[in-house]
Amino acid sequence: MKKVTSEISYDLYDSISDLHVDDRKLLELAVSAAGTAYAPYSKFHVGAAVLLENGEVVKGSNQENAAYPSGLCAERVAVFAAGAHYPGVKIKAIAITAMFDDLNELLSVSPCGDCRQVMAEYEHRYLANIRLIMTAENGTIRVIHDVKTLLPLMFNAENLKK
Repeated sequence: MKKVTSEISYDLYDSISDLHVDDRKLLELAVSAAGTAYAPYSKFHVGAAVLLENGEVVKGSNQENAAYPSGLCAERVAVFAAGAHYPGVKIKAIAITAMFDDLNELLSVSPCGDCRQVMAEYEHRYLANIRLIMTAENGTIRVIHDVKTLLPLMFNAENLKK
């Protein structure tokens, strides 16, 4: 047996004002997207903004449903909309933020496993890293330089080849 260790590396910022102006604008768009979330059940409002290689930005917010599995996370709403409206255009970055009605302060946010898998598919599909800019209301900001960092040992098309 051999034990293997994996580490996660990311940049940590104390404030949105510390970000590069382009990242700040993308994160501000994610914040505005969170305001459109439909989250009457969880009270967890998530917004995402996807920056495409052509400079376009596509926003998404979580959309809940009384039949819980029928809802969709903000990240997937934004990524799928980007893929539908701009087919073949690479994703450069995704900003994600969250607000929770019942907490005074939510310190961090990170995509769920389904969203990580979807983002990993786009990263693999276009052979290009996708930067993730993640924060929560009043929290620190984490910038991760590729989805692979969040999803080591990911499942992708290479696993299907014979």
